[in-house]
Amino acid sequence: MLFTPTVVKNLLKKPATRNYPFVVREPFPNFRGELVIDIEKCIFCGMCERKCPSQCISVDKTAGTWQCDPHACISCGYCRDNCPTKCLTMKDVHRKPMTEKITWIEQGTPPKPKKKKAAASVEAAPKAEKAEKPEAKKTEDK
Repeated sequence: MLFTPTVVKNLLKKPATRNYPFVVREPFPNFRGELVIDIEKCIFCGMCERKCPSQCISVDKTAGTWQCDPHACISCGYCRDNCPTKCLTMKDVHRKPMTEKITWIEQGTPPKPKKKKAAASVEAAPKAEKAEKPEAKKTEDK
């Protein structure tokens, strides 16, 4: 008989749960949801792959592919925080339920290596040699 007041109180209240697929609540502030990549900004450096604790991301710079297993992703946001170009973001929505396991593959074009640095270092080497020769003459004069 001690449970009768509790039963009556619960019958008169509205349910404590939501009918999820039909009633969706607003996400909390700073919610980390589904991972999104802007493949055009990606430089395929692999920093997201190295920082991911669940190892769900793989990057192939030569082929220009970026792969993510959304079922293994724990939505920690380390990949987003460590991306140098900030091409990774997180939407504030939950991932929809799926009937089969998929791997998310994005194809992009990796940036071409810069040749200016190599040319600049070649030009700097002769200038350094010219600067050394007059100094050598000064020491001989003394």
